[in-house]
Amino acid sequence: MAVKRRTSQDVLLSTALENFYNAAEEMGLEDDLVEILSRSERRVCVSIPVEMDDGSVRVFDGYRVVHSSALGPAKGGIRFHPQVSIDETEALAFMMTWKCSLAGIPYGGGKGGVCCEPLELSLKEKERITRTFAARIEPFVGAWTDVPAPDVNTGAQEMVWFMDTISKIRGQLEPAVFTGKPVPLWGSKGRNAATGLGVATCALELLRVLGKDPKDTTVAVQGFGNVGSFTAKFLHDAGVKVVAICDITGTYYCKDGIDVNKAMEHTQKNPKRLLEGYTQPGLEKSDPNDLLYLDVDVLLPCAMEGAINKSNADKVKAKHIVEGANGPLTPEADEILRPKGIYIVPDFLANSGGVIGSYFEWCQNLAGFFWSEEEYNQRLTSIMKSNFQRVWEYSKEKKVEMRRAAFMVAIKRVADAVKMRGVFL
Repeated sequence: MAVKRRTSQDVLLSTALENFYNAAEEMGLEDDLVEILSRSERRVCVSIPVEMDDGSVRVFDGYRVVHSSALGPAKGGIRFHPQVSIDETEALAFMMTWKCSLAGIPYGGGKGGVCCEPLELSLKEKERITRTFAARIEPFVGAWTDVPAPDVNTGAQEMVWFMDTISKIRGQLEPAVFTGKPVPLWGSKGRNAATGLGVATCALELLRVLGKDPKDTTVAVQGFGNVGSFTAKFLHDAGVKVVAICDITGTYYCKDGIDVNKAMEHTQKNPKRLLEGYTQPGLEKSDPNDLLYLDVDVLLPCAMEGAINKSNADKVKAKHIVEGANGPLTPEADEILRPKGIYIVPDFLANSGGVIGSYFEWCQNLAGFFWSEEEYNQRLTSIMKSNFQRVWEYSKEKKVEMRRAAFMVAIKRVADAVKMRGVFL
């Protein structure tokens, strides 16, 4: 039986669905499972009336989508952005299902957002939007149903407002409904560095399976925000030579290796958290994009999506790539780089440390018992190593690139859960 494929005007959702259909076809996934997994379980649209600081009232659109709960409660962030839409939210929820599945944690995929321009909002206006949105989606979120987290333009403060609003409505503390909270208010030690630690762990695992000594390896890390800086730090601490880092102010290259800890100290003192003004012996500064074309063993793009695309992929000289950002390589870039024999560790494997860290916070909230940062990092590293090995072995067994192998491994775990649980009539 041929399955009728869904269509959508949203490019992100269409791409996510097409990737799923292609992987499902290659796996030989049953038509009924394709039909089930191509659709979201729940799509919630709400209106958010808010009194602005000038006394006027504006109504914002908010969304929360659960793609799958086959493996557990939905997990995914809430973003505040003027381009938020129901189709974008569904596409991101769809992709969160596969990320959580591949991570081996008991979550399905969810996502949410409010269509607004955060830069035009005061702190009080943002709080009113957050609390009203929380009240409107309150019937649909919970520690065992749907667990949101921070995303674009939201952070620890918004998660506190969300948690506090839900707790007041329900008349009891509900810390496990939202993750990404500050440590003093049921947050988790280690969460800030989790994504970077996960990316670095995948890079080190790649070197291990390739038989390369970290001390004889050169890497370049694009982006020196939260993910990039901690990725560089953990690699540096493991003995890898980080020869280049960059941000919007430029590429900072040193053939003898960057002193990453010193660079992080510099950015922490800089009001804008930038590398501008950083110096060390032998350091050379050039255009930010130059980092992508350095002849290094491993390139780690940890900045923006689409950084490597059809216009510049042929200039990449790195032997291998580990994706720290979401979608730093376009499909066209993949096609250009594949014939070169470059191993590419895909984003939803490499940067899954963040969602695994959210899982840790959720576990601690449910138990009311908190771990040390050392315990947190040990558990995160163990899971990341196991996940990498699973994808690596599957890619070799099926003779497919790691990106396709990761997708197939993730789909199989969810499909198996759906089959075991059956269809409720």
